Amino acid sequence: MRMSELLDCDYYYCESVISELGLCSAVLFVHAMSMTSSLRKLVTCVILDLDGTLLNTDAIVHDVLKAYLVKYGKQWDGRGSHRIVGKTPYEAATAIVEDYELPITTNELLSELSPIFSEKWCSIKAQPGAKRLINHLRSHGVLMGLASNSSKENIETKISYHHGWKESFSVIIGGDDVTSAKPSPEIYLEVAKRLKVDGPSCLVVEDSLPGVAAGKAAGMEVVAVPSLPKQSHIFTLADEVINSLLDLQPEKWGLPAFEDWLEGTLPLEPWYIGGPVIKGYGRGSKVLGIPTANLSTEGYSDLLSEHPSGVFFGWAGLATRGVYKMVMSIGWNPYFNNTEKTIEPWLLHDFKEDFYGEDLRLVIVGYIRPEANFSSLESLVAKIHEDGEIAEKALQLPQYSNYRDDPYLKGS
Repeated sequence: MRMSELLDCDYYYCESVISELGLCSAVLFVHAMSMTSSLRKLVTCVILDLDGTLLNTDAIVHDVLKAYLVKYGKQWDGRGSHRIVGKTPYEAATAIVEDYELPITTNELLSELSPIFSEKWCSIKAQPGAKRLINHLRSHGVLMGLASNSSKENIETKISYHHGWKESFSVIIGGDDVTSAKPSPEIYLEVAKRLKVDGPSCLVVEDSLPGVAAGKAAGMEVVAVPSLPKQSHIFTLADEVINSLLDLQPEKWGLPAFEDWLEGTLPLEPWYIGGPVIKGYGRGSKVLGIPTANLSTEGYSDLLSEHPSGVFFGWAGLATRGVYKMVMSIGWNPYFNNTEKTIEPWLLHDFKEDFYGEDLRLVIVGYIRPEANFSSLESLVAKIHEDGEIAEKALQLPQYSNYRDDPYLKGS
């Protein structure tokens, strides 16, 4: 019997057949079965959205609107953000005029904002994992397309500040290249046509509801990476919803897997944050039995917007005490349903007394997992301890241990 025939067999029948195949064939069979069970669907190319998916455009938009609306005595509060994510510039401008009751037309708003945005595109940052994903797919010869509701000119301007991105895409389509923008499937169908592939063989990665709807309407597989917080539950059309591009697993779609994970952790370019230790929600020691050294998010809104919620790890420095291993969560802690994004480090050391007010400096060097909800307090506590064990072990690796001597930790 051929292996392909075995894969179509009933499980118990296959089990009896395996017993007749011998050890070598049985191992091959089990491997093939495990591979097919983890696969969602085989794809041959990947089509990526740009704003919110590959680039942190939201941060630029928020900064510009915050400054601009003062002109009309208005304060940007993010109200209606869901109405502009994934939309064309005209649609987004219309929503802003309506939501903030501006005494100007949509076209007037666009004409005033366009030159401001043009000056900002040079500072737009890539989303966590974007560069890694593009480099990975390109190095493995995976066909890539880029599809955005932004104009073609804006797309090329934005990606020109990210080395190697433009050359990585075989096709780039903007909203002005088609008659109907997302959620119409036209833009994705056009990319597939120019790539000379059929829709079902494409994997779309999107951050917005219009983009997800467009990909599914084009008959493609879609992974959603919501750019707005606490919105994962509304992406019901997507084939998979992930927290950030760091969590994308290409092998689920028959594409080459990433090979950069170490002992259950993903190395990151180090980033830094620090400040006095503050009192948190009072649940670390009392509720969880895990004393966390919370940091204020005041002054760090921009930094927090650059990093996804999840569990990270690295090194923590206390000026009068020393340097310690650390694991921390960033996010809204779904189990407790925080109303704001928090930073909650757990120093992996048994301290005999509190150190509120002391200066704490963190060097974050790796990622463990996305933020998640739990069915019980016990399962949450167990997962936190598991995260601690993973961090404790990983920080002994040279990849991470070298950062223990980072001058930042000692306040220099």
